[in-house]
Amino acid sequence: MPIVLVGVLVTAAYAWAGAMQILVWNPMAAVPGMTLDEIKAAMLAANEPLAEAHVYVWAAIGFSLALAVGIYGVLKVPDRPWTIARWFLVILVLGTPTYFFASFNPGMSIADAFATSGGDHAPWSRILYGISLLALITLMLTVTRRDNAQPKG
Repeated sequence: MPIVLVGVLVTAAYAWAGAMQILVWNPMAAVPGMTLDEIKAAMLAANEPLAEAHVYVWAAIGFSLALAVGIYGVLKVPDRPWTIARWFLVILVLGTPTYFFASFNPGMSIADAFATSGGDHAPWSRILYGISLLALITLMLTVTRRDNAQPKG
């Protein structure tokens, strides 16, 4: 149960931080001196909206996957903690490439509207990349771990 709780909470925090990076922190770092509402208005006027919906979908999918893994782990394989932990690690590893795709369109809209680069301007995505890298390393180090499940009956 602690693995499930930690896995769901870390994944939820990752999704929240990723959405905040894409929709709030990055636009404000790319265009200092403007409020978020002013940035969005200028982007809309330039016909380059921030395209928030797919970022919310990205965050919801990550969180939903974590919930599904947690529920499945508790109900179906509660005696396999390494297996459950690795499922959560895989979700976190996939956070980086999916973050890139979720942030691409908003980043390009910022770049086109304000004649700047489309990459991350705020540093917080580095934390997400670090979490995904740490999850990958942990996954590789635990791949040989076996669950000590005892046969029932």
